[in-house]
Amino acid sequence: MVELISLLGLAAGACTTGSFVPQVIKSLKTKETKDLSFAMLVLVVIGIAMWLAYGIVTRDVPIMSANAVSLVLTVTMLGIKIRYG
Repeated sequence: MVELISLLGLAAGACTTGSFVPQVIKSLKTKETKDLSFAMLVLVVIGIAMWLAYGIVTRDVPIMSANAVSLVLTVTMLGIKIRYG
């Protein structure tokens, strides 16, 4: 049962993390981020960093893995926003 719950967490993390990929790709290609809110990106980065810290403290692999990748993607988006926004 624990393995099934971990698989569910990994699948959920893959979906939510994967949702950032199309925006990162589009923003890198077009160098356009005017429709993305800077404040929203900052809050998302902070929230994901906190989830990652929580995952590390609780040693929850699905939370750690999903949020580590999400943090890289959202920091990338924030960097694109700062550079081209």
